[in-house]
Amino acid sequence: MAYTPRLKEEYKSRVIAALKEEFGYKNVMQVPKLEKIVLSKGVGAAVSDKKLIDYAVEELTKITGQKAVATMSKKDVASFKLRKGMPIGAKVTLRGDRMYEFLDRLVTSSLPRVRDFNGIKATGFDGRGNYNLGVLEQIIFPEIDIDKVNKISGMDITFVTNAKTDKEAKSLLAELGLPFKKN
Repeated sequence: MAYTPRLKEEYKSRVIAALKEEFGYKNVMQVPKLEKIVLSKGVGAAVSDKKLIDYAVEELTKITGQKAVATMSKKDVASFKLRKGMPIGAKVTLRGDRMYEFLDRLVTSSLPRVRDFNGIKATGFDGRGNYNLGVLEQIIFPEIDIDKVNKISGMDITFVTNAKTDKEAKSLLAELGLPFKKN
């Protein structure tokens, strides 16, 4: 028997039924689902030090278990001494089982390690059912060894759903375990 992540099983068994009941969907295919999670990290100081990109790619690879790629600048910006095609960040896109595994680790072990944590803001929705979450320190992830970190930096985590509205997307993410703040 093949391994399936805990959150994927929970989505199939509990979350679909809960969302069908809440929004009155007639068909299982109408129920919104999480399509991908994108982790991105901008490294502005990489203009002067190329090694920082390698560190960022390595950290994202450790955190997600999937090889990250460097992102390149699209145009020249003279005031930042930036040329087109220079590496200025790193990103990784997770889908399928790796996505559910990452979400499970994020909710159960990483977010509780944030100092003074009392939930994530519910204001990060974009109007199309996607949610953006900013993490201030990469050391909240247990995969990162604090002693080997050369610079504390943050990252953006984007949850892409196929929900039609923000309300549906928030319900989906809350059912999957994201701890939203109570108003």
